[in-house]
Amino acid sequence: MTPTGSTTARPSTTAPPSTTAPPSTTARPRTAARVTEVTDETFAREVLGSDVPVLVDFTASWCAPCRMIAPVLAEIAAEKEGELKVVSLDVDANPQTQAAYAVLSMPTLMVFRNGEPQRSVVGARPKRRLLQEFEDVI
Repeated sequence: MTPTGSTTARPSTTAPPSTTAPPSTTARPRTAARVTEVTDETFAREVLGSDVPVLVDFTASWCAPCRMIAPVLAEIAAEKEGELKVVSLDVDANPQTQAAYAVLSMPTLMVFRNGEPQRSVVGARPKRRLLQEFEDVI
């Protein structure tokens, strides 16, 4: 009540509904290079048939370390554009490729060159360390 005895409406503490969607936290980087999604059907063309080395991220939507390394892979894709292709394969949706390369843990990061796997590592790591581990095969 106000000193005059009437009540005043209190401002709402909730924001009115927005007419625009909030920015996505999983948006792709806005660079020309990005991490490309591959499937069992596109793996041979995109990875095995590539003219440049390919870093494959074997990932899963439920994998927290996979989500942690995704921005690192996007940075690498942008920095190494033209000399390295970075792709992602969802192992739950693409079991044939996962089985073909005996991928049991996520994230597994594997570099392919001339259609052959060169090296793989398991687990998230900082960009500098990841590049050091793969420097002689990319």
